[in-house]
Amino acid sequence: MKCEELLQYLSDYIDQELEEELNSEAQEHLATCQNCRVVLDSTQQTIFLFREQGKRTIPAQSRVRLFNQLQDAFIKSKTSE
Repeated sequence: MKCEELLQYLSDYIDQELEEELNSEAQEHLATCQNCRVVLDSTQQTIFLFREQGKRTIPAQSRVRLFNQLQDAFIKSKTSE
């Protein structure tokens, strides 16, 4: 497997959705290619950070204040029509 091929299958490799033969080829390539290991690691870390970011919630007080501001803006826009 060449670098270009690995990049083509990277998402499926990360999701463990590659056929056994392709998965073996990807693992062999990663064992010898530092650049592709860096790409794989960076991609996995990006996915992890994105998922962790999605777990954050807005505190209740801030959420209520934001909702009220949006509602006020909506009402003002309707009355100015």
